[in-house]
Amino acid sequence: MDTITYLGQTSFPLIFPAVAVIGAWIRTRHSPSRQAALETWQRWWAISAVGVGSGWMVLAFLGAPDMMATTIGFTRTPFMFEIAFANLGLAVMGFRAASATATARERITVGLGAGMFLWGAAIGHVYQWFANGDHAPGNTGGILVVDILMPAVMIILARRAQRLATVEQPTAAPGLAQPRA
Repeated sequence: MDTITYLGQTSFPLIFPAVAVIGAWIRTRHSPSRQAALETWQRWWAISAVGVGSGWMVLAFLGAPDMMATTIGFTRTPFMFEIAFANLGLAVMGFRAASATATARERITVGLGAGMFLWGAAIGHVYQWFANGDHAPGNTGGILVVDILMPAVMIILARRAQRLATVEQPTAAPGLAQPRA
């Protein structure tokens, strides 16, 4: 495989987070408040990086399993079907997290759920890299970055929104209970 092809294949997964960052940055340039800007960032990340990115993986694993096996550096296996449906679960969670009614707590949960699968996948990628010398474009590079950052950014954005909501919340009169964020 020539260098250009390798770079294209290893960088492809970075498109979905890049779209999220560019879209959120453009959309929030004139945002009326930090809270509104943070909401926009969370929704863009949930839709593009988590939802569409994971949806793309579903299509790739179901529609072109031989190509995906080659890209990862493995032979075709029945587990690829399961990976497709695990990604479908991530896509559904991502689209739910993009909802205007999604809470910070719900988005943290989505990030943690995605992290359990993707961080485990990242550990597997690193293991294959060092134990077996698997430098295939779908094992190292862009996919490794995405597997680590996708859930982490989701959690960080939601946690910041949660903290910002607590800071900007009016203080209740003495003796009255504070509403939960």
